[in-house]
Amino acid sequence: MRYDFAKIEKKWQQEWERTGVFHADNHSDKPKYYALVEFPYPSGQGLHVGHPRSYTAIDIVARKRRLQGYNVLYPMGWDAFGLPAENYAIKNHVHPKIVTEKNIARFKSQLQALGLSFDWSREINTTDPSYYKWTQWIFLQLYKHGLAYKKEMAVNWCTSCKCVLSNEEVVGGVCERCGAEVVRKVKSQWMLAITKYAERLINDLDELDFVERVKIQQRNWIGRSTGAEVDFATTVGHNLTVYTTRPDTLFGATYMVIAPEHPMIDQYRDQIENLDEVLAYRDAASRKSDFERTELAKDKTGVCLKGIRAVNPVTGGEIPIYVSDYVLISYGTGAIMAVPGHDQRDYDFAKKFDLPIIEVVGGGDISEHAFEDIETGHMVNSDFLNGLTVEQAKEKIIAYLEEKGVGHPKVNYKLRDWVFSRQRYWGEPIPMVYCDKCGWVPLPESELPLVLPEVESYEPAENGDSPLSKMTDWINTTCPHCGGPAKRETDTMPQWAGSSWYFLRYMDPHNDKELASKEALQYWSPVDWYNGGMEHTTLHLLYSRFWHKFLYDIGVVPTKEPYQKRTSHGMILGENGEKMSKSRGNVINPDDIIRDYGADTMRLYEMFVGDFEKAAPWSSTSIKGCKRFVERVWGLQELVTQGDGYSAALCSSTHKLIKKVSDDIENLKMNTAIAAMMAYLNEVYDAGSITAGELKTLLILLNPFAPHVTEELWEVLKFGGRVTDQAWPQFDPDKVVDDTIEIVLQINGKVKNTVTVPADSDREAVLALAREDERIRALTEGKQIVKEICVPGKLVNFVVKG
Repeated sequence: MRYDFAKIEKKWQQEWERTGVFHADNHSDKPKYYALVEFPYPSGQGLHVGHPRSYTAIDIVARKRRLQGYNVLYPMGWDAFGLPAENYAIKNHVHPKIVTEKNIARFKSQLQALGLSFDWSREINTTDPSYYKWTQWIFLQLYKHGLAYKKEMAVNWCTSCKCVLSNEEVVGGVCERCGAEVVRKVKSQWMLAITKYAERLINDLDELDFVERVKIQQRNWIGRSTGAEVDFATTVGHNLTVYTTRPDTLFGATYMVIAPEHPMIDQYRDQIENLDEVLAYRDAASRKSDFERTELAKDKTGVCLKGIRAVNPVTGGEIPIYVSDYVLISYGTGAIMAVPGHDQRDYDFAKKFDLPIIEVVGGGDISEHAFEDIETGHMVNSDFLNGLTVEQAKEKIIAYLEEKGVGHPKVNYKLRDWVFSRQRYWGEPIPMVYCDKCGWVPLPESELPLVLPEVESYEPAENGDSPLSKMTDWINTTCPHCGGPAKRETDTMPQWAGSSWYFLRYMDPHNDKELASKEALQYWSPVDWYNGGMEHTTLHLLYSRFWHKFLYDIGVVPTKEPYQKRTSHGMILGENGEKMSKSRGNVINPDDIIRDYGADTMRLYEMFVGDFEKAAPWSSTSIKGCKRFVERVWGLQELVTQGDGYSAALCSSTHKLIKKVSDDIENLKMNTAIAAMMAYLNEVYDAGSITAGELKTLLILLNPFAPHVTEELWEVLKFGGRVTDQAWPQFDPDKVVDDTIEIVLQINGKVKNTVTVPADSDREAVLALAREDERIRALTEGKQIVKEICVPGKLVNFVVKG
């Protein structure tokens, strides 16, 4: 009987939605389970076959949980603000809202065609005013608690997108979105004080079930270090404060470096003898991105600050101050002490400018390769620190600095506060107004949402201001505080805003009184399992954890962390092994795969293609094997016999299959779970029959992977109800133990053969069988066996002489 996948898959997708079988209930007596995948940005290109890998894997988990008796929330929505829609709108003279709605419709139809068990009754869209009302509300709370502030600062400016980028959005010195040059520009920006949460963002990782590489990326991005802040006096009476992780090397500090933007330059202009040279250098540095200044700069540049010198606080000697762009004003204090004897960067600089180099750790000659030993040596040329280990010296020097009042212990972070302004149209309006009398004033919560006005042009102004800056009727308003004239903020929020809390809105998406009810938040929090791409394990994960911790602090959410478990998936590559992209011509459209092979086949192949955490190339040949598997499952209706029990021939295999598939789903080993079901199917066909009980078990186990064919077979065979109504099968531990096991046979540690023995064999029985093995006998003949080593259940090793 031919399997008409197109007709059957459409039938079940419509039936699932009609009956709401995947709709979560906020008032269930069942235990809850919240499964989540990162919601997509709905681009005009639609999905390619790489996108469903994450959705399908967590769909399998969600379907299994429902069969295990959980009330499962598995939602989907759209991260729809952002530059791509706006750029398209600019180019084609169409409102980004229209573009977004069209793209969402296409994405949704593609996802539904895959048979994913999303609860579409909870669909959200970050561009919907009823949604971004609460994004604005959260911003107001951040402002009221001192975590949102306005600051003049040098920012990354994309010369093509004409907008501010966070440091994280600049990759290799160019815009990560469009690839255009990024330059530095001074603008007034809204900032979020994420650094105030840095310590908690690191420490609380210990309590979470995140894959280790995700935790490592989070810790590295936050970049916690311990050291000291040290004050260097100067010849103009100004103290230059530096942060250093190595205060023990102070006796080796032979010069200082400040960032070109350091305020000391403007403060002491009259004392700087080469001011024109310094200002010209500052101007040149402003044209470079942070990445160019720190990562790409191999050749060190700088200008000596003539007329002002610093004083080393432990030697009392004067040392020169340089201005160099490899020091950033945004990191630490914008000034460093340079120890060229033990830092490659400082060494290169000192060599170029012929500055003193003093060794203070070790005892050997200074060379370009001496820096590796800085952590383990003993102090030299360091007065009262001489002979101490590095750790002893750190402790002693910090005590000395504290006693002299010129330093103290300090914990520092690489993480910077979050630049939250964007000079674009297609984003959430920032609900603030500026009054000459009152300063910045928040919009009353009763006036939310502040809706985006219609504009004639989506182009940013030539000076880089937002398109909203041209909307004078919208801008001019009254101050909520004093009633006087005021102007609205024309910057909008970054795309990260809506995605920093979207998982909470899924819990209660239609609530117009609060972002979600306390009851819903209490019931569903936290997300039990969250999967997404590795590219989002720093920014999105950090931003959303920060927002959630803040909401916890003000009593909005009941847990301090949003996600209990986080996993990440590898990409599906093109058949040529390269990342899928239109420019490479290797994009595969899932619509074509579903049309030719069916959704179940595509789901199975996406999971069978390889290790879930690793990238894997698409194979048009291999997908045919998954289609064949679906057809063979459909053919089982010709082999089914009466009886709800397991036959003697398949009993052990069935119990082993239940255990294997159950365990593999929990560990995202979907490929080996599918392989096990394929092997089981071969056993069934070899046996020539399958009982109704065995087939029911197989269909339930396979259902999360291939839901359409399993539901249809269940109905055709009149098993009663739906697969979605059934309970996940349980295995008997006694029936998953192998009757026999394979033992490796070694001679002097080298594998020579294997032998199959009864699983319950004791040591002597295993050794007896090993001694009688023909290959072992031949290889040990005439030699002395001096020792017999038996590792139960694994190996026998004969140690021989001669």
